Amino acid sequence: MARWRKVLGLWVAAMLGSGCALFGSARRAEPPREVRFEPITIIGDLELEKLNDVELFAGGEAAFAAEDWKQAARFFGRIADYHPDSVHRRVALYDAGLAHEKLREWDAARQRFLELADAKHGTGDALDATFRVAETLYHLEQFDEAVAVLTVIGDRADLPINKRVEALVQKGVCELEAGKPDDAESTLRHVSAMYQDLPDKDQVDDYFPAQAQFFLGEVYRLHFERATLDPDKGTDQLAKDLEYKSELLLSAQGHYLRAIRIGNGYWATAAGSQIGGLYETFYGDMIHSPAPKELNAEEADVYRQEVRKKIRVLLTKAITIYERTLETAERIGSSSPFVDKTREKLQKMKDLLLADAKADEEDAAPAAQPPKGPGSPKS
Repeated sequence: MARWRKVLGLWVAAMLGSGCALFGSARRAEPPREVRFEPITIIGDLELEKLNDVELFAGGEAAFAAEDWKQAARFFGRIADYHPDSVHRRVALYDAGLAHEKLREWDAARQRFLELADAKHGTGDALDATFRVAETLYHLEQFDEAVAVLTVIGDRADLPINKRVEALVQKGVCELEAGKPDDAESTLRHVSAMYQDLPDKDQVDDYFPAQAQFFLGEVYRLHFERATLDPDKGTDQLAKDLEYKSELLLSAQGHYLRAIRIGNGYWATAAGSQIGGLYETFYGDMIHSPAPKELNAEEADVYRQEVRKKIRVLLTKAITIYERTLETAERIGSSSPFVDKTREKLQKMKDLLLADAKADEEDAAPAAQPPKGPGSPKS
């Protein structure tokens, strides 16, 4: 009824403002007046209003199966917002969140999962939704908030060990992303020790302990990359810095190798790629490091040639590791961004090795003198 009153009001206003001649002859001409009305906002999805929750759920499932994430979020979201008593609402909330994740609409996904999540007591879909909340917070770069959620889950003694391990590994990853490598290392070492102490390791999906070792490798890789080589400090200090950087490389490599040994295909491939990257980075740091200032020009030239020869082994190591990583990925059928990245790096290292060998030939060329014989020009 209110709607028709509003329509009639608009019609009357239109008649009055149009200069209708019905009563015009009986009135003195007046200047036109401006008539203003409050803006009307139409809320809702008119196309979906006629569907009940069962029909909406069927439409959402069809869209989800077809990977039409926008439509899936639309149908499931309609149930969540307008059918609070529907038996399909909990599933609709969760699947709406997943659809928003596929669209990388992280905050919208978080809002859907939050209605289901229960970090302290949740099980089933409530626990799964809590993990999804942490995931969306990670993508929103709200790392401290994600750590807080995952800490609650990881501390719950009532949960299966697999879920606690998953939560603690993700917590360590978020701590590292938050720029807290010491906290990350502590968390990841703790969860790795939990896994090692298990009499039956089949209780835990190998994805998570492998991920923990991979990110422990990442902790040391970041330390390795931040360790600088400054020849201006003198040869003695440079030797110490090289030794320290080498130790960091070996520490990172050790954790990556442990990730590989756990046997999860995804993280084994990722770890292999990162090991090759360590040697590639070390080569770059060394080859671009200037000669110590205490050397004269001739000595500096010899120094650079010797450095290049000695660090060539870093190139060959990187190439070997990249090749083995790709062979492993092909054998287990692994496909990930790390595999594509490894192929690119392998070609880059092969090109560098060829360029390095060519530089050696050019260095040696001036030393080779043509034999002198009859008719040769005198020096």
